[in-house]
Amino acid sequence: MTDKPALTYPVPVLHLPQKGVIVKIGTDEKERAALARTHGLEAVNAFDAEFLVTPWKRDGIRVRGKIAAEIVQACVVTLEPLINRIEEEVDTIFVPENSRLARIQLDESGEMLLDADGDDIPETFAGDRIDVGAVAEEFFELAIDPYPRKPGLPEETAPLTFGDDENKPESPFAKLAQLRDKT
Repeated sequence: MTDKPALTYPVPVLHLPQKGVIVKIGTDEKERAALARTHGLEAVNAFDAEFLVTPWKRDGIRVRGKIAAEIVQACVVTLEPLINRIEEEVDTIFVPENSRLARIQLDESGEMLLDADGDDIPETFAGDRIDVGAVAEEFFELAIDPYPRKPGLPEETAPLTFGDDENKPESPFAKLAQLRDKT
């Protein structure tokens, strides 16, 4: 992903109502083209997101919702265009950048303490807005299949064969073993 997101939807978060605010993101042709270009896709046919932005704890913000998209990718085997659907759930927490909740926990030797099964460290934000468009784009990027394959193709490719064993090239390790045996 580039530094500048293709989608930008800043939401003011300093005075959110307790029940939150619903944010719906629909995209036009220009935004979908920018998404396709930014994420190396053939096309983005559709992209919609809906989030509920609510207060969390004292001064944090929780963003929950769903992203739905239809993308066109090139098959990694045949290079034919494939249409894939993305349905991604989003649930993330933001805290002001000076919050103690955003600090990484260190043990007594100064090493980071990470729990693979635990909650993620909250994201930080500065100012009075959170760009939910950038949040949507981040989760969209994570949901894209990096190796799309056309249905019906075998999962594994056959190993390369060189015909009979006589024409098979000799392994460089076999040559090293021969040198070692001569000494």
